[in-house]
Amino acid sequence: MSGAQDTALPTPERVRSPMRAFLGITREWLTAPDRGNARWLILALVLLTVGQVAVQIRLNLWNRDFFNALENRDFAAFRWQMVVFLGLAVGAMIVAVYQLYTKQLIQLAWREWLTKRVLASWLAEGRQYQLEMAGEGADNPDQRIAEDIRISVDLAVDFVGGLLTCSMMLTAFVGILWSVSGPLHLGFVGIDASIPGYMVFAALAYALVGTTLTILVGRPMVQHNIARVGAEADFRFGLTRARESGEGIALIRGEADERRGLARAFGNVRGRVRDLMRSQRNLMYLTSAYGTLAMIFPTIVASPAYFSGAITLGGLMQIGGAFGQVQGSLSWFVDSFPRIAEWRSSVTRLVNFRAVVEELDALVADPGQPTITVTEGDKDKLVFKGIEVAFANGTTVIQDATAEIHAGERVLIQGESGTGKSTLFRAIGGLWPWGAGEIITPPRETMMFMPQRPYLPLGTLKETLCYPAGPDAYDDEACRAALERVGLVLLPGRLGEEERWDRVLSLGEQQRLAFARLLLHRPAWIFMDEATAALDERNQDAMMQMVLDELPQAALVSIGHRPGLEAFHTRTLKLQKADGGARLTRPPPRPKPAPRWKLPKVRNPLKGRRTEPA
Repeated sequence: MSGAQDTALPTPERVRSPMRAFLGITREWLTAPDRGNARWLILALVLLTVGQVAVQIRLNLWNRDFFNALENRDFAAFRWQMVVFLGLAVGAMIVAVYQLYTKQLIQLAWREWLTKRVLASWLAEGRQYQLEMAGEGADNPDQRIAEDIRISVDLAVDFVGGLLTCSMMLTAFVGILWSVSGPLHLGFVGIDASIPGYMVFAALAYALVGTTLTILVGRPMVQHNIARVGAEADFRFGLTRARESGEGIALIRGEADERRGLARAFGNVRGRVRDLMRSQRNLMYLTSAYGTLAMIFPTIVASPAYFSGAITLGGLMQIGGAFGQVQGSLSWFVDSFPRIAEWRSSVTRLVNFRAVVEELDALVADPGQPTITVTEGDKDKLVFKGIEVAFANGTTVIQDATAEIHAGERVLIQGESGTGKSTLFRAIGGLWPWGAGEIITPPRETMMFMPQRPYLPLGTLKETLCYPAGPDAYDDEACRAALERVGLVLLPGRLGEEERWDRVLSLGEQQRLAFARLLLHRPAWIFMDEATAALDERNQDAMMQMVLDELPQAALVSIGHRPGLEAFHTRTLKLQKADGGARLTRPPPRPKPAPRWKLPKVRNPLKGRRTEPA
């Protein structure tokens, strides 16, 4: 029956290849016009890594010469090797410091770029609100933007740097190990055989066994990390919500229930962490044994050549050092697996979040997908054409709403609770794509929306009052006059103060502040959703009458059921409950009662002024 049945945003499938998606993000950054000096920083990191490898090669040669000097009791050579070591130590220190600093610069630049990109897609066209309905993949966006981006970027740079170093070390020290270890002679049933560069094969075998066992033992860690991060985010959200709702919880004495809820959330954290701990414990058995054995393994394998006199003590130390570099390079995956698991979990959460945003964008942009289309049209009217409003799961709440509102009209939309009044309000604002039909609105810059709970941003009172315009858009005199006009007579002297104004002011005062904001912006179209619900009838009448006096040419579309609102509107539309969704009807006109009370007039320097629109 309804085109709205198929408008639910699908729950996003888990991205099949998070690593491929993350590689796409990496390419996007490196080719973006606003990438900054990223490429030069990467080149500098490569050159510093080459310097690090060169220092390690020279240290390996020094290791041989130093122990040979000891074995030969050659004090002059010993003394010279100490001088060489000091030079190498200084060089290693300089390279290490600048390598770390360059890597951190890359991490910061990439994180800043990616954070801006994700914020731009999240805080655009009401997506931050719509994503609350999107389910899995869009939960805890603060965690995904703040933590998952940081971990994804920081560890990615660490891993690339580590792999670059390991590959260079492997290339350099395989040749050294091959040349210094010599052949291994074997005698088997009368057949003599030799294995050239046998220490290289020993290192390869040792690393292969360790890597295979690590993959088998550590595989569950990735999913355990994903589950842990999600549980931690849910627990942190619960704590934040309890802090933000402290007054309501205290007044109703709901602390015990909050503790139970938070205890359940932490119980989930504890369970996920214990699962991760068990995986880490099992992997630790392996990596600890692997690392300990690596300390003595090359010496044991090379000792027959030393005891036979084929190599000197310095040669044995050089073989041990070269084997350690080769084995360490080949064992990078073993050593890094716990961090790889953490990184993959953050990457998965990040790319899934981006996938949800992209799916939502595609839903809104796809002309073949039934959604509520909101387009800007003539500045003199607002048109509903066959509007069907649905929930995100496809359930229709309003069906076939058709109406036209002209400039200067004052229209009150009423209806029982649950008929979709506020949802229609969101659809007009472009926040609610679920449904079908078309809404043709006046240009957005001529419109201003006033929800029941006004949004008060962080900052000074003047910044809060002028929002969304900047504080320089209106002078202090105009701001003070607007506050006085709505009866907030104690606030004009506090324009420069920074407070949590959503906590300092009562809900009624916040609604008055929204009316003061309205006087500053002076829009041509005003949309109110229970914007006076926290005011008593006398002050409600005063605020509404003030709007009529100060903005007589503005169109007013109100959603509300408070008595007395009809007096300030020229006509009423009603959402009437019906099977399959509420219908928009026009009830018979009622007698217009006279307003009962209004605020005293004060000089208003705003009247007649040309100011910036909302």
